Amino acid sequence: MRVAIFDFDGTLYADETFKLLMNHLKEHPIYKSNYKRFYRSIVPPYIANKLKLYPNSMMKERSMQLYLEAFEGRSKTEMNVYFEELKVIMQKDFNSQVLERLKQHQQDNIHILLVSGAYTQFLQRVTEGVSFNHIIGTDISYKENKVNTKTRVKHVNGTRKTESLLQALEGQEIDWENSFAYGDSYSDLPVLELVGNPVAVKPEEKLRSVAKARGWEII
Repeated sequence: MRVAIFDFDGTLYADETFKLLMNHLKEHPIYKSNYKRFYRSIVPPYIANKLKLYPNSMMKERSMQLYLEAFEGRSKTEMNVYFEELKVIMQKDFNSQVLERLKQHQQDNIHILLVSGAYTQFLQRVTEGVSFNHIIGTDISYKENKVNTKTRVKHVNGTRKTESLLQALEGQEIDWENSFAYGDSYSDLPVLELVGNPVAVKPEEKLRSVAKARGWEII
């Protein structure tokens, strides 16, 4: 089985999802009252991160945990509605070249995976109409169908991306040499190195240097 693995932020979607999620919370008619508490909570780890006292991976995981606290006790249906509100806005900024590649891979009967650190439920809502065989993201914990922030978020980033991907494909015989992966960030390198056809999408400078040195495709 051949696979095509797509990153989300900066690859399929042109911008950063967390920035959009912050603005959505800030301006939301129902949930905006929770924004100030979220903002106050995120400032200390943000400053520590800028001072290089708090690693990026921990900062991202902590940010996603604090964001969810604005929705403590909300139902899965309410969260679906909240994320659904962003679908039209975000799909306007989907990379058309990447979408074309995705459609071509589907026509070629290649197994398509979306692997991102964004909330899985969010990814399912905003990519509606774009077909994936598997979506891997950061899961939101629910207890009795209510958002449960007592269970800590496990942000899918860095090595966790590769681990989650391999776990999802466990038991399958994968033709890695003839498979594809798309990413924009140096942190996507472990996933890109899995396949015979890595593609750097509008890559940040560090990844661009690697892609040029190794003769990878850049779009």
